[in-house]
Amino acid sequence: MSRSTTPPVGRISSPDEARTDYAGAVYGSLLAASVLATATTLGEYPRLELVLVLLVTGLVFWAAHVYARLTGERPVGRPWRRGEIRRVALHEWPIVQAAALPAAMVAVSPLLGLDLNATEWLALGAAVAQQVFWASLGAARAGARRGQMIAEGAVNLLLGLIIVAAKAALSH
Repeated sequence: MSRSTTPPVGRISSPDEARTDYAGAVYGSLLAASVLATATTLGEYPRLELVLVLLVTGLVFWAAHVYARLTGERPVGRPWRRGEIRRVALHEWPIVQAAALPAAMVAVSPLLGLDLNATEWLALGAAVAQQVFWASLGAARAGARRGQMIAEGAVNLLLGLIIVAAKAALSH
């Protein structure tokens, strides 16, 4: 998702085990879609607040995932090391990155002349689309055959459509 000196997204940190891992991007996209589906049930948020809710939720869940992985992977009696914390934090960063596109859709929606309701649907569509994209890309990079890639994309589309249905139901 990002290009930097950090290990590439999609690689497990173990040097002897090269696997693809787009779980954070898929999870973050589901999270952003869920936020968009439910945020308006509490009342109408101005665009800035919705952008902040998306980004802050991504950051909080990222921190929770980092902590959970560090706690779950720590050998008994050994404290965490800075390098290990950095490795796990970078590995989980796609959770935050996945909130960026839906947040950007909310931010630019006034330029498109969209009201708040249309803005939420645009951002939700972006979240679901990127979720399907990351799942399919992860399958492709893992060497999955075409049928498996299609199946993984379809499963993620179904998950996204469940969230869309929830939003539609909560909007009425």
